[in-house]
Amino acid sequence: MIEIIIYALALALFQLWLLPASTRLDKLDWLLSSRDEPLDVSIIQGRIQRAGNNLQESLAPFLALAIIAHVQNAQLETVAWMWLVARVAYVPCYVFNIKYVRSIIWSVSLGALICMAYRLL
Repeated sequence: MIEIIIYALALALFQLWLLPASTRLDKLDWLLSSRDEPLDVSIIQGRIQRAGNNLQESLAPFLALAIIAHVQNAQLETVAWMWLVARVAYVPCYVFNIKYVRSIIWSVSLGALICMAYRLL
């Protein structure tokens, strides 16, 4: 389970920091500043930001459930992998506006969280 937690944190690093920063490399002065003034964002940058916001909503419950599963030696690796794979697949679906597939993938990740919580009861 620790491996999955580390991969989830790596996904967060990529999705919340590296991916948004990589789309603004031409604005290096702004990236290094205190960012008092907001930048205009493109459609893709907005989608990247919203997908990141969605990950933040899902990551905390996942980490809590994964840590509890690890402490209790609960065998939830398969479901945890399902959550992680769904979250990885969610990013390109959101960024490239693949609407219905994105919703299905989001539902899979939510279902994985529900399954993890239920199995920890």
